[in-house]
Amino acid sequence: MERIYWDNAATTRMDEGALQSALPYFSAVYGNADSLHSFGRQAKNAVDEARDKIAASLGVRSNEVYFTSGGTESDNWALIGAARAQRALGKNRVLISAIEHHAVLSAADELAKEGFTVEKIPVDDGGMVELNALKVQMGVDVGVVAVMAVNNETGVVQPIRECAEIVKAQGGLFFCDAVQAGGRSIDVKAWGVDLLSLSSHKFYGGRGAGVLYVRNGVKIEKFMVGGEQERGLRGGTTNVPAIVAMASAYEKLQRERDTLEEYTARLSAAFIRGVKEYFPTVQFNGDRQNCVPSIVNFRIPGVDGGALMRGMDLKGVAIATGAACASADPRPSHVLLAMGLTEKEAKECVRVSFGKYNTEEEIGRGLSLMQAVVREILEHS
Repeated sequence: MERIYWDNAATTRMDEGALQSALPYFSAVYGNADSLHSFGRQAKNAVDEARDKIAASLGVRSNEVYFTSGGTESDNWALIGAARAQRALGKNRVLISAIEHHAVLSAADELAKEGFTVEKIPVDDGGMVELNALKVQMGVDVGVVAVMAVNNETGVVQPIRECAEIVKAQGGLFFCDAVQAGGRSIDVKAWGVDLLSLSSHKFYGGRGAGVLYVRNGVKIEKFMVGGEQERGLRGGTTNVPAIVAMASAYEKLQRERDTLEEYTARLSAAFIRGVKEYFPTVQFNGDRQNCVPSIVNFRIPGVDGGALMRGMDLKGVAIATGAACASADPRPSHVLLAMGLTEKEAKECVRVSFGKYNTEEEIGRGLSLMQAVVREILEHS
């Protein structure tokens, strides 16, 4: 039986066109993009073209786009680099939403060790950032505020434009982790963000490349040293194949975005109907009216999420209990706890996430397998 992959929020299968676009830069065009000879210039031209494509898709200037190794580096660099630069202006406070990705949470922990005051912005029980709380917490001493565009565990879409307006009114910088929003329409200027991160492997571009948008005029300290790449702000040999593939995938996704969103909405609607039919006591997490359609987070009371995930894996179906980056952490999801779930409830939660390579046929087959796994768990509990 063919396996089922329902974990697209963790990573996506690479688009074939993106893969083909990258292959020549592993062999035929193999120069270092920072070398001055013709081999290097050929590679650099490809990187410049990729930068232009990403910039055009985001509605920004090419010199505002920096390439990184992925979302974690982009998140780390944005928060730490901007906070350190803001400290020179006497701004020593940093605010992050309580549901940020671990790449932002861990970066904030590092800032706290450096003497920054780090505070978390609460969310409501639907997983939405509380704007009134942000207004109360803001002050002229706040250097950077971080709120993600789409939560990676629940799929809840955050009020980015409204958050940015609150932050800007007090003179702070606003950073948006848009890694999980790669498939959505992102208008950086309309959102009003100062910094924004993307990661290639979330939108079918393969692993090893990411983007950090830095608005012209925003000061940010170096994070990766050792070279003068990325206009002197990010050391490290340019990963030409990964960057070319990322730009190809992102450009294609913008053309297919509406169709893909409709398709994943159809898949998730069928899945939700089936889950309710098979498991009448099921409870869904996150405001389903403000979610990306591709992510569904739920719990079946009395069924351990870890056991459900392992049982599904044995039957060839990939689902998740939370963020892949925190899979080794036995503690319950900080996102779900922030939304008011108890530790027991949070440990019963799982996430399924759909993408363009999933099929409608998989829904019925996967749900039947889930029913069998749940039955086995309950029989042995």
